[in-house]
Amino acid sequence: MTQPARVLAAAPAPTPASARSTMERMASALGRAVQGKEVQTRQVVTALVAGGHVLLEDVPGVGKTTLAEALARACGLSFARIQFTADLMPADILGAQVFHAQTASFHFRPGPLFRQLVLADELNRAPPRTQSALLEAMAQGQVSLDGNTYPLPTPFIVVATQNPVDLSGTYPLPDSQLDRFMVRLSLGHPAPDVEARLLATRGGAPPLESVQAVTTPDEVGALRALAAELKLDGTVAEYVVRLAQATREHGDIERGASTRAVLALGAAARTQALWESRDFVTPGDVRAVLGPCWAHRVLLRSAVQGVAARDEAAHLLEEISRKVAAPR
Repeated sequence: MTQPARVLAAAPAPTPASARSTMERMASALGRAVQGKEVQTRQVVTALVAGGHVLLEDVPGVGKTTLAEALARACGLSFARIQFTADLMPADILGAQVFHAQTASFHFRPGPLFRQLVLADELNRAPPRTQSALLEAMAQGQVSLDGNTYPLPTPFIVVATQNPVDLSGTYPLPDSQLDRFMVRLSLGHPAPDVEARLLATRGGAPPLESVQAVTTPDEVGALRALAAELKLDGTVAEYVVRLAQATREHGDIERGASTRAVLALGAAARTQALWESRDFVTPGDVRAVLGPCWAHRVLLRSAVQGVAARDEAAHLLEEISRKVAAPR
């Protein structure tokens, strides 16, 4: 007799409390690979759950690539690393139409971009034409080639690394590219005690071997759906818009936050609320993610570039957040 197929029960929908627990496990898993960077690991998890992309800008050798691969492992995401170089072509990223002699027809061969987590390593070593191959994928989760549109897997996130602009062989990222990243972060060198511990234990297992999957792509998708539904009150929305308007009117800022930046800040603030097990957004949530979300999006009138510009922009944003009245 044929046995009836067993129907698997659907996983329960996450709540703010269970979401916080899952996100804390994710951040803890990342902390095993990149030690002493609790703030940055939480911000990376925030961007993933908020549906955004991450730009890691720092000097070589501080753990940027390790952090990206650890995120893929911790969440069970399919992973591809694309090494950006001066001779990299868009087809090397997106894929191309390949002729099959057996069928006398062309078939699309997906490129490495068709993974759930794509590490765009040293993104600013490729020329702008190649960098722009990521724009549609990051904004819409799809790739258009030869009149056809190909959806990317979900969840989808780009984690890009960037060397400081004063290093040789780098191209500055265009503003349209920077605006696609929800957050830009810098890891910095580890604290002296962490660095000494790494030196003493470097003969042991590689750091990524200690990172195990603590969630699944489906659970990440459920967290994204929960975060997107969190309540953002009209008064808080007006507060975000006032912050954006203040950046557009500030004397030291040539170009303020865009509408995309406003929407990204709202999405990040919703996820920030999950860290507090809340189902609504407060002005404090907005301020907590303001710097990472907007510091790379505003264009300063000063001539500073790179990390210095981001730090100066973050200082101006903190100043703006103190002056713009928050709803009670």
